[in-house]
Amino acid sequence: MRRSAAATRAKILESAYGLFFKRGYFRVGVEEIAAAAGITKRTLYSHFDSKDALIGAVLQQQHERAQETIERRAQSLSAASPAAVDRLFAELAAWAAKPRWAGAGFTRIAMELADLRGHPARVIARKHKQAVEDQLAQTLGSREAAMKLMLLLEGTMAMLIISGDRRYAETAAAAAKQLLAKAGREPGGATPASAADSRRRAR
Repeated sequence: MRRSAAATRAKILESAYGLFFKRGYFRVGVEEIAAAAGITKRTLYSHFDSKDALIGAVLQQQHERAQETIERRAQSLSAASPAAVDRLFAELAAWAAKPRWAGAGFTRIAMELADLRGHPARVIARKHKQAVEDQLAQTLGSREAAMKLMLLLEGTMAMLIISGDRRYAETAAAAAKQLLAKAGREPGGATPASAADSRRRAR
């Protein structure tokens, strides 16, 4: 029985994501993705004009799937409780401890394409990180606090990749608790950026 076009596209995206996650976006060739999906390279190109377009589609799908997780993790910080902050960074450390972990996919692709700002994958990566920051800003009531927390999260991932030392997560959690406690003491906190500001920053 022939696979429908929608099912074939879904299989390509699933196979590409699995390979990209294991070995990186540029260590995997189109032929390998096609073989994993059980199709020919010609069929793959009938769904995606190029490997760059495929990478962009994979990241877009992952961005959409991550929305619920983003909201859940941000909402867990709504009370800015020390326990919630510890849990957030403990989850990050546990994630980093998994075999062959290589950091967040959106950050990895942005680094791999650092010299190609207009690449579709870079566009999706910016949109994803902006969505995370926007959700944090909404939850915390402070754009400045959200930006600082983003720096701590991204910096922790970088140092866990480099050193593998879980103490970086513990240190970042302590810094985050100080940050959120300070933001909570400030009357009203900083004003969250407007929707227009967010769109401008995401470009």
